[in-house]
Amino acid sequence: MGHIERDFMETKSVLTINENDKLASIRTFLSWLLSQKRVDTLLVLLAQSSRSKMAMALVNNPEMLKQADPLAPIMPRNAAQLISEMTRLNPPGKKIGVVLRPCELRDLVELVKLKQASLDNLILIGLDCSGTYNLAEYKKYLQDGNSTNHPLRKACQVCEYPSPLNADIVIGLTGTDGIIIEAVSGKGNDVLQDTGFDRAANTEISKRQTALSEEKARRITARDKLFEQMGTDVIGPDKLLDTMASCVNCHNCRVACPICYCKECFFDSPTFDWEADKYVSWSARKGAFKMPADTLLYHLTRCNHMATSCVGCGMCSEACPNDVPVFDIFRLVGSRVQKEFDYVPGRSLDEEPPQTVFKEDELKDIGR
Repeated sequence: MGHIERDFMETKSVLTINENDKLASIRTFLSWLLSQKRVDTLLVLLAQSSRSKMAMALVNNPEMLKQADPLAPIMPRNAAQLISEMTRLNPPGKKIGVVLRPCELRDLVELVKLKQASLDNLILIGLDCSGTYNLAEYKKYLQDGNSTNHPLRKACQVCEYPSPLNADIVIGLTGTDGIIIEAVSGKGNDVLQDTGFDRAANTEISKRQTALSEEKARRITARDKLFEQMGTDVIGPDKLLDTMASCVNCHNCRVACPICYCKECFFDSPTFDWEADKYVSWSARKGAFKMPADTLLYHLTRCNHMATSCVGCGMCSEACPNDVPVFDIFRLVGSRVQKEFDYVPGRSLDEEPPQTVFKEDELKDIGR
């Protein structure tokens, strides 16, 4: 399984495509996968009417890959959700290659462990990720083409996983002149047999490893600054209430979150429907009663449900109409909960979710 710390000498196949244009190289590789029947179809980011309109699409015609752009710095939807929708009831009968960013791969691993997705007949193709923009910044980026003028999404700035975990095939981009194609599982190695591509030079592999380590260090520094700031901003009920004050209970964050998979949410049920007099009595007791009610309870409950499995993809904040910093809070809480259980979501398919396992030596400090 892929990890940026592993020994590259263990890799079964390491290939390179010598084209100056990285996107063209990736398209060449993906087209080869389809034309050589190594996969039957591909799930990949595809330009629609223009580059400003991108969507994940299933492609089985190699010609259509001329519109593929998995390097486009935008994530219109977390693709792990799409794979869950496709595979939850039954795995596919044909082999599908799925081209995913590191956070999407980690989310997919968590969904598999939660029995919400299947990896049967999937070939997981992971890309090194330099980050994405929100839709407004992405459109500005397309206009001037200068990435330094536009801030990445906060989730990307603080993501400490710039390269894929648990892919079958990794497309290495960071710090390289071309692209490196690397098999990191038995399935991936089978796919890459007899490609005809050149073998990657050790210098390119080493350059990528060094660049990934540097990028990871930068992101960890940014992450720690975010945690320090949020630890100050939201400590205590008054600060937390103030931070969540603009929430309108739209539940967009839940819909956008790949880990929130319940078909029927408790907060959409009649449980929180009250008669008018009940609201009036609450306002009389408190002097004023914020509407809509129960917004903080909603966020605390959702956080409790998904804290161990949150990979920090940040789609929750992208979906919020009122700029509630849900990503910032959930990322902080998730990090602390995961540290307590020594659990990294998406790290391994063999690691059971903490809420399903009891260990006698865990949570020793509680109650002291």
